[in-house]
Amino acid sequence: MWHRHFLKLLFAGAVALPALIGSAQANPVILFDLNSGKIIQHQDAFERWYPASLSKLMTAYVTFRAIAAGEVQLDSPIKVTKHSAGEPPSKMGFKPGSVMRLDNALKMMLVKSANDIAMAVGENVGGSQSAFADRMNVEAQRLGMTGTHFVNPNGLFSPEQYTTARDLAVLVIALRRDFPQYAPWFSIEGLAVGKKAISNYNLLIGRYPGADGMKTGFVCPSGFNMIGSATRNGRTLVAVVLGEKSAVSRAEAAAKLLDEGFATPTAGSTTVATLASYGDTLAVNDMQDEICKKKAAEEQSEAPPPVAKKDAPKSLYQQKLDHVPTLVAVGLGGATGPAPKALLAQSSQEYADVPLPSWRPDRPAPAGADPIVSGAVAVQGDQPAKN
Repeated sequence: MWHRHFLKLLFAGAVALPALIGSAQANPVILFDLNSGKIIQHQDAFERWYPASLSKLMTAYVTFRAIAAGEVQLDSPIKVTKHSAGEPPSKMGFKPGSVMRLDNALKMMLVKSANDIAMAVGENVGGSQSAFADRMNVEAQRLGMTGTHFVNPNGLFSPEQYTTARDLAVLVIALRRDFPQYAPWFSIEGLAVGKKAISNYNLLIGRYPGADGMKTGFVCPSGFNMIGSATRNGRTLVAVVLGEKSAVSRAEAAAKLLDEGFATPTAGSTTVATLASYGDTLAVNDMQDEICKKKAAEEQSEAPPPVAKKDAPKSLYQQKLDHVPTLVAVGLGGATGPAPKALLAQSSQEYADVPLPSWRPDRPAPAGADPIVSGAVAVQGDQPAKN
């Protein structure tokens, strides 16, 4: 009888064990070989998550496609609108009406993770925030990002903006495959804006051997997200890490995955494209209470790493670079190229072909006016954002 009871408990424990292991697992991750697309590790890769500033990778992809299509050029003007200037930090803080080259805007967006600049890029290249978001979703659908939806170009929180680790892997592959000429932008150590130096939020850059990209993201509901890539001996690996507790822990988690990947000479046969969906759910994980109980809304974008206390051992990713960082100069001005076609097209639609009423017959027409006039009149329709 005792043996039977013991076996029953043992069996019950064995059945429960996988569930306990699963509940102890960390948040979504995926590690893959960039060139082959073969997956080395993955976990909860199809769980919906808030992308935060990882959204800016799709903003870059849509913009690169617009450049390739001749809609805009690298030296085209990107004008800061009143709306974009009002976006919360992380931001550059340029005043409405400020103009910069598109390539400089993209570098500020990718390195500083500037929300105001990402919005300005979206409004200028797309014609409006909503029109640009539509383009982001079209590209996501075309690439096969089945668990992703966008409503803004900078990743500031919206319950309708979500993605998955697997979909972000698809986007990374498309970015590096379709636009290799822009790969160096993802590994910039820092920016020089006048006399001010701005470090890359990606703490792997300049610290992890071979690190060459790509982006970080943070809003309270998402936790600290990161996509880190590194190349060694011609082999490029990419780690997607979602929902970490700090800027330092996300860098450490990505580095650990990359270390394990480089220690694994070959990946499995499953690729990012062929990975079968699992654990499907329509709910989006929300870490607001866990991460930011005391944080104000204006602090919920990107954040610098905390400095370790004097007596506490510092993580490699809390330490300053062991070399003078290479800075890329960016700033306002120099935009001599053509204005974005989407913005020009929207401006041309500011007027509708609505006939004007004729002048009242009991009143003389003003000097120089025809007694009966038909033509166009300004209407308050879909207009570009006010500056």
